[in-house]
Amino acid sequence: MLRALALAALTLAAAPAQAERLTVFAAASTKTALDAIAGQWQAQTGHQVSLSYAGSSALARQIEFGAPADLFLSASPDWMDQLETKGLLAADTRFDLLGNDLALIAHGTQPTMAIADLPDRLGDDRLAMAHVDAVPAGIYGKAALENLGLWAALAPHVAQTDNVRAALTLVATGEAPFGITYTTDAAASADVSIVYTFPADSHPPITYPIAAIAGGNTRLGAEFLSYLRGPEARAAFTAEGFEVLAE
Repeated sequence: MLRALALAALTLAAAPAQAERLTVFAAASTKTALDAIAGQWQAQTGHQVSLSYAGSSALARQIEFGAPADLFLSASPDWMDQLETKGLLAADTRFDLLGNDLALIAHGTQPTMAIADLPDRLGDDRLAMAHVDAVPAGIYGKAALENLGLWAALAPHVAQTDNVRAALTLVATGEAPFGITYTTDAAASADVSIVYTFPADSHPPITYPIAAIAGGNTRLGAEFLSYLRGPEARAAFTAEGFEVLAE
């Protein structure tokens, strides 16, 4: 009994005085890396991280309508700009965290191909993309196809999804033979292959800003933001193919 009480006392002493919960709204494309990072941080601090993934546009709208987020990680500066304009970001917390690349993916193991061949290769099948007028991956993808002179031919065949991971799933399951995602999404599935990487100058720079939300737990948020700049988080992001912009 005495030994059990001593062990319990040691456990309590090692835990934070009061564990807290941090709610992070994050672009769906960051799920694999951010799940791992949040797990590491929870193990080290004892605090809990609640992660909500979706398209950046949907998350930004939820925050506008009062959803209880402490941090927002967007796959596009535009949606972060919108929240900042409306005074919904905590002052001086925003910074650019990540960069990414855009890829054409195919179901299964496929060789690389010329992007000009896509309309013929696609035929009457579907090209999976996130919503091209709202979700960053879709916006970047449409811009790239327009820049390369292919959008008019491909637009009637686009199957639009709520977020980039949903587009990945369509290709991974074979429901669509091709899709456009970030290169990091392709790395998250063994059932797709990258057949073309879009030139960086064919679309706006892919930048992921992050910020604390005004009225949220900015103190705990600041701790997690600091952790995201650190070596352990950097290693996790890099392992998934992200470019880490924050220093």
